[in-house]
Amino acid sequence: MTTARRKSYGVKGAPYAFLLPATILFALFFALPIGYALWLSLHKVQVKGLGLGSGARKEVWAGLENYKDALSDSELLSGAVRVVGYGAIVIPVMLGLALLFALMLDTDKVRLAPFTRLAIFLPYAIPGVVAALLWGFLYLPDVSPFYFVLDKLGMPQPNLLDGGPLYLALSNIAVWGGTGFNMIVIYTSLQAIPAEVYEAAKLDGATPLQIALRIKIPMVAPSLVLTFFFSIIATLQVFSEPTTLKPLTNSVSTTWSPLMKVYQDAFRKGDIYSAAAEAAIIAVVTLVLSFGFLRAANSRNKQEEAR
Repeated sequence: MTTARRKSYGVKGAPYAFLLPATILFALFFALPIGYALWLSLHKVQVKGLGLGSGARKEVWAGLENYKDALSDSELLSGAVRVVGYGAIVIPVMLGLALLFALMLDTDKVRLAPFTRLAIFLPYAIPGVVAALLWGFLYLPDVSPFYFVLDKLGMPQPNLLDGGPLYLALSNIAVWGGTGFNMIVIYTSLQAIPAEVYEAAKLDGATPLQIALRIKIPMVAPSLVLTFFFSIIATLQVFSEPTTLKPLTNSVSTTWSPLMKVYQDAFRKGDIYSAAAEAAIIAVVTLVLSFGFLRAANSRNKQEEAR
């Protein structure tokens, strides 16, 4: 093989050499665990007799039995319904506030913009468990300063950790922590809009409100789609907030959300096969909803461009 040909092979193979470490990590820590979970979901443990002695417990093929049991599990379905109600509060409020803050920071008259951006983004940097603990103690009537102030003012003191208000309490934690991240995404998209667009709109007599509604929001629509996509995934995978608040109230069960049900079956009951099937169902639902929304958004954009 000539020297020129060796150099040619070396140049062509260089990209694959750079991709090899990432490919190995992806296979070891992402693809293989997913494949193993799917394999577990298709098996179960068969117990003979009292289940004592060697060979009394045997792993056998179960097919779709674990999936059928999961889809008919009332606890998993109830958790899914609760998550839908939780998401109906979190997603609109969080994205609405993120868009509002981004638009406000993008104006010329805003003061202390760097500090304000940092203040809005800072809650996102706090781990979810820590944030849930902080808010959980603020919700407790015995230690919360808010309840002390309400008591001194003679005002009613609602129990935010019981009944319907529990959804608001959990949603508040998610909104407080996630608004800053989504705001940064939208604000970055606003900064990419050419200044000439705003100048032309001002020359035509457009007010700041009209510029925001007719220019800024339509032009950051891709960022809104992206943040909505991330929010759907985060909502369907809610786990830290209800798990952290559970010791503080009896209103949060061990299977309040689907992921809590997976954790309960896998690590409390020791049934990793049913838990793997439940996790696979959650993953499929997340993919279907997320990519279905993306496809609908892309088709709508194509229709608008065709007009």
